[in-house]
Amino acid sequence: MSTAVSESPEATVHSWMPSSPCGAGCLPAEANGVSIPTVVVRWCLVVSALATAPLLTAGWLLPRSWRTGLQRRYAAILLRCVGIRLVVVDHRGKRRHTGGILVVAGHVSWTDVLVLSALAPANFVARGDLLDWPVLGSLAQRMRVVPIERQNLRALPDTVATTAGRLRDGERVVAFPEGTTWCGRAYGGFRPALFQAAIDAECPVQPISLRYTGRGGDLTTGPCFVGEETIGQSIRRIIRQKGVTAEVRLAPIEYPGDCRRDLATRCERAARGDERIDLAAHDIVDPLQGAVGTAAVGIEAAERLVA
Repeated sequence: MSTAVSESPEATVHSWMPSSPCGAGCLPAEANGVSIPTVVVRWCLVVSALATAPLLTAGWLLPRSWRTGLQRRYAAILLRCVGIRLVVVDHRGKRRHTGGILVVAGHVSWTDVLVLSALAPANFVARGDLLDWPVLGSLAQRMRVVPIERQNLRALPDTVATTAGRLRDGERVVAFPEGTTWCGRAYGGFRPALFQAAIDAECPVQPISLRYTGRGGDLTTGPCFVGEETIGQSIRRIIRQKGVTAEVRLAPIEYPGDCRRDLATRCERAARGDERIDLAAHDIVDPLQGAVGTAAVGIEAAERLVA
């Protein structure tokens, strides 16, 4: 769900390891702050929401039919608590899929999880060390997060198999195929490895376009979670912002076929739409040059393992 991964000195960073050039320089130069009373109220609401979160996943307390609706409302409320409004545009047409489905989207921030949970509760494929985080780690375990150990390439087939199993069981699973967060002005490519789960489970994929805009409707990097920023610092910064909207576009579903590369390409095209990379958003000449070369080698390695 974020950029940095805690690694031991012995850990080997392989060529598939997701990386992003986005950092503190991607954040808005000027704070678009709200009043101190508003900040205090938002903090109180966030703390209260987090304190009651475990009740939403308690199977002994609420029947499954109730939990689904409450979890969706909870995510929407928590999103508003941090000052983000949600707008959804549905381009799926009249046909609706029932059963297991893999949902994929670009990854900008930890708030993406709230946005997508507000649409419908789901299992998330998320960084493995999330389970060790205070408060959020316990919630992640209750939400049956599928952990992905990004620094351990050999663990990738198990993650794909677990995801495929959840899809066969009729569950909704959300993955961020970029593998790490980007600022929203620039972004990484969709890596094909996790799309193998949809092919194995013979279930469709729902591409989603997710972008954050400011008060004037222009793209903003305010909510992005990049660089060395901690989750606490990110929450404090986002709570002080105003006029942020999460714009979601639900693209038509893509059927799996038999080639994960093709499926990843189709889903990336559907999720990006008319978006264009803004290289000027970074203080380097070409933020994608190194990442593209690394990804090409890494994709091949990952695909050999999950083939």
